[in-house]
Amino acid sequence: MTDARHQRPRTRAEERIAELDTSPQTMALQIDDLRRQLELATQEAADNKAAWQRSAADFANYKRRTEQDREQSLGLANEALLAKLLAIVDDFDRAISNMPAELLQMGWVEGIVTIDRKLRLLLDSEGLAPIDALGKPFDPHEHEAVVSEDRAGVPEGTVIAELQKGYRIRDRVLRPAMVAVARHNTDEPTSNTDNQTDTNSGGMN
Repeated sequence: MTDARHQRPRTRAEERIAELDTSPQTMALQIDDLRRQLELATQEAADNKAAWQRSAADFANYKRRTEQDREQSLGLANEALLAKLLAIVDDFDRAISNMPAELLQMGWVEGIVTIDRKLRLLLDSEGLAPIDALGKPFDPHEHEAVVSEDRAGVPEGTVIAELQKGYRIRDRVLRPAMVAVARHNTDEPTSNTDNQTDTNSGGMN
């Protein structure tokens, strides 16, 4: 027989192994517990991922709305500035159209024309374009009728004069054109043909 006094002392790991309950019932319970923990951890990970995806989507929507609002604000401010510039464009139109022919070849007049050309190129680069009104049917979305005139041979409702040029910025009207519109006088002279006396009817005294 082996003397117990001469047995090798067990290591810490061996002691812990000896303490483990390795019975089938205990192992089954431990496996079930580990499975439940795994399911909970998996569900928690899925919930965290879904929450992260919702947060990312909300942030993307917020960023898009903020960008749209910023662009809209800048667009409105830009349109307001362009609307103010139209008064200067009108002044150039009147000055150039009323310029006496003998002054057209003078240097300072050419300078005015050059400035006008540069201004219109700037407005064109911002999406501003004149509304073609003269000779077109009246359109209340693009034209503002300030006067109507009898005009024979011209279809009624046709724009016959442009009193102030209108402008469109991209797909919207920035300022409608002030126009004169043709009308037709529909008053017809009436003939008095009734109550005529038939001299061949009636008795004679």
